[in-house]
Amino acid sequence: MTQSMNKSVPKLIKEAFSGLKPDPAWSFVDCTRAETAKWTHGYHRYPAKFIPQIVEKLFDEYLVLGENHVNDPFFGSGTTIVSGIARGYFASGTDINGIAYLMTKVKAHPIKPSYLERKIASFLRKIEPCPKFQSHLFDISEFFEIPKNHLERIDYWFNPENKRELGRILYHIQQESDQKIREFLLVAFSHILKSCSIWLQKSTKPTRDFNKTPVKPYDALRRHLKYMVRGNASYYQVVPQKTRENIERYLNIQMGDARQQPVEDNSVDIIVSSSPYVTSYEYADLHQLSTIWLDFTNDLKSYRSKFVGSLYRERKIRPLRSSIAQKIVTQMREKSPRLSRSIEIFFLDMEDVFLESYRILKEGGHCCFVIGDTRLKGVQIANSKVFAESLLQCGFQLERVIMREIPSKILPQTRDKETGRFISTNDATFIAYPTEYIIVGKKDG
Repeated sequence: MTQSMNKSVPKLIKEAFSGLKPDPAWSFVDCTRAETAKWTHGYHRYPAKFIPQIVEKLFDEYLVLGENHVNDPFFGSGTTIVSGIARGYFASGTDINGIAYLMTKVKAHPIKPSYLERKIASFLRKIEPCPKFQSHLFDISEFFEIPKNHLERIDYWFNPENKRELGRILYHIQQESDQKIREFLLVAFSHILKSCSIWLQKSTKPTRDFNKTPVKPYDALRRHLKYMVRGNASYYQVVPQKTRENIERYLNIQMGDARQQPVEDNSVDIIVSSSPYVTSYEYADLHQLSTIWLDFTNDLKSYRSKFVGSLYRERKIRPLRSSIAQKIVTQMREKSPRLSRSIEIFFLDMEDVFLESYRILKEGGHCCFVIGDTRLKGVQIANSKVFAESLLQCGFQLERVIMREIPSKILPQTRDKETGRFISTNDATFIAYPTEYIIVGKKDG
C-alpha cells in the first residue's frame, strides 16, 4: 500500500480528519429546489438522496475532457447516472432495489419531447374518469390490474375507491406497447402512491394516518406527468445527440448486487456514490407501496435479505479490516448483540464493495463515497472514518476527505437515536446527519 509505507493507517486517518471543518464550497446552500431537481432528477421521491451538484463538482475536479466512464454501485435515485449521461459519459452501476432500477432507467433515457407529449396526452384521455360513472367509480366493464399477491397490504394502505382507480390506471399503463413510455408511466404511478394512500405524508417510517384525505389518483398522476414531461424536455436538450441516439451503448445499469459490478477490470474513471447506512435494508420497507403495486417480490422478508447490511440473510463473518469498525461493533455488542451483528455485516459488505471498486477503476481513477456519521443506542457510528480506513486497507490511497453541511431544505430524514430507524420530523429525537463526508480514494497509478 503506497500511501502507508511511511505512515501507519491510524496516523493517516488522524491526519485526514484532524481539524476538519465543513467546506462552504460543498454545501450548495444557494441552490434552489428547482436546481437540485433539474432535468429528470425530480421524477420520483427518494429518501435522503444526494443532489446532482455534488456529483457535477466531483466530475469537474477529478475528470478530464473526453468520454469518461462513471460508475455508481448504489445508484439509488440515479443522480450519478443521470449526471453522467447528461455530459455524454458512459454510465454503469447497480442497485438491489427494484423501484430504484426502474426510476434510474427512466430518468437516464431522454425521450423526444414532441413524441412524449403526444403519448402522455393520449394516455390521460384514456384514463380520465367518466362523470357518468363517478358515483360507481367506473364502468363495471373496465379492467383492473391489482396484484393478487399483495391484496392484504394494498388494503392496509389504500381505501377501496383509490385502490380501484389505481388498479384501473395500472391496467391502462400495462397496455402501452412502447416500453419506454410504459416505464415512464410506471415511474409516475409509483411516485403518486404515497399521496394516494393513508401513509403519513411527512414520514418515511411506515405509519398509517387515518385522518389523512388521500389524493385522487387521476388528479395526482395528471399533475406529475406534466411535471415529468417538462423535465424530460430540459434533459433532452442537454444530453449530447450522439448519446441520445446510442443510449444503450452509453448506459449499463442493472438491478443487482453492489459487490458485483457489470463492467470489466480497469475500465472506470470515477465512482461517485451516496452509499447506504447501517440500517439500509429499511429501504425495502420505505418503498413497499411501489414494491407491492408493481409486484417486485412475492415476499418482503426475502426482498429485505438482499440489501447491504441486512440481518435477514446469512452472512459468513470474517475479521473486519478496519480497526475502527471493530471497536464500533464491540461497543454495540454490549448494548445490542443483534444490532452489533447488523453493523458488522454492513461494514463487511462495504469492504467487498471497496474491493470491487478497486477492481473496476483505472489506474489513477477515483472513488468518491458520500456518507454521514450517526449514533445508535448511544454508540457513535463513525461511518466516515471506517470508510476511509477500509479504503486504505483495500489498496486505495486516501486522496481527500471533504466535510459538508447539509442545508436544512435538503436535510435527510431524522432518526430515533435509540433504534436508528427513520422517523417523522415531529417525533425525532435528533437530526440524523447535519453534516456528511465525501471520502475520496485514488487507485495507485
